Amino acid sequence: MLKTILLGTLSATIFSASLYLSYFGIEIKLLNTILAVFAFYTLLYFPKKSVVVAGFFIGLLWFYWIGFSFKYYNMGFMSPIISLSYGVLYALVFSTIAISNKIYIRAMVVFLLSYFAPFDWNWLQMQLLFVHSYIGVFKYQFILVLLSLVLFNYLKNSYKYLAFLIIPLAFELTPYHQQKAPLKIKLIQTHVKQSEKWLPQNRVFLTMQNLRYIQKAIKNRYDLVVLPESTFPYFMNHNPQVIKKLQELSKHITILTGSLYEQNKKNYNVSYLFQDGKITIAKKVILVPFGEYIPLPKFLKDIVNNYFFNGEEDFTPAKHTTDFIIKGVKFRNAICYEATTQRLFQGDVKYMLAISNNAWFEPSIEPTLQKLLLEFYAKINGTTIYHSANWAGTGVIR
Repeated sequence: MLKTILLGTLSATIFSASLYLSYFGIEIKLLNTILAVFAFYTLLYFPKKSVVVAGFFIGLLWFYWIGFSFKYYNMGFMSPIISLSYGVLYALVFSTIAISNKIYIRAMVVFLLSYFAPFDWNWLQMQLLFVHSYIGVFKYQFILVLLSLVLFNYLKNSYKYLAFLIIPLAFELTPYHQQKAPLKIKLIQTHVKQSEKWLPQNRVFLTMQNLRYIQKAIKNRYDLVVLPESTFPYFMNHNPQVIKKLQELSKHITILTGSLYEQNKKNYNVSYLFQDGKITIAKKVILVPFGEYIPLPKFLKDIVNNYFFNGEEDFTPAKHTTDFIIKGVKFRNAICYEATTQRLFQGDVKYMLAISNNAWFEPSIEPTLQKLLLEFYAKINGTTIYHSANWAGTGVIR
């Protein structure tokens, strides 16, 4: 039993190592390459029960922070329960790898899991282990790594080590970086605590602070200023004076900012684009599961909303993505979680403007994991992402 737990813990540690190294600013390609290959080796070769244990600890190491948000609903006692639930969830997910001792079957299951998103939650992407390594992030490169590890089992004697010669074929030999947009863009990173963000007495202060950011960007002759998700922490369409002021400022600079929008008794998480005195509203398309909507049947959804969220209704998603044309350049709008989903990159998405609020999960590895996901999707789609976040994560990703 002890050996089972130790091997499972070792597997989870290796699988999570590159994520935590990135959190501490350590990004060594050779080290991450070795860790990635060895991580998948453990999933294919370790005993069945150890793989299940690995799934449990991977769930904890990657998603322990999700429960942090419950303290803002006066339910901090739920944090460890939520964290443990993700451990249990991924123990179940990884148990599918352990259905067989045959290495090629395990490899096929691991590959299939790279398409699996339990409860629409897709933040455990297998190929994230390759983002800061020599290995590329495309599916065919993942297949080559798994093929190498499978052949290592089936080749005999010293010939088995020839299997590792396949891995260099999965290397990203000529990294391609998408060009930056031909605009001078100012990305704002705010540092507003989640516990203070939505207090009514802070609205004026935060509004004035945001206006100062915009005015400074105008002074420094930027073409576009991007502020984080819900940085105006109220329903902006109920605040005509703020809209009027932003319209005036938009005659000097294009402004993209996050706020809320209410229409026909439905609530939307939106981006507001102010340009030349005009307004474009982009509603969020893909909501955060268990954060902005409950991915359960209605009777269970109502119970969860009533018990945990004071009876508040889910946010309403938009049906279509929104593109902005700013000084002749097209940008895809993305709000937080949806910037880490492939659906938002469908079509011609050369540039993306993404906004987030990461204060929900401070302090944690969440901004680091989000950044790895943004890098992953930027690579596979050839997209430059301009990301503005509250608390952590602001930057250009390409």
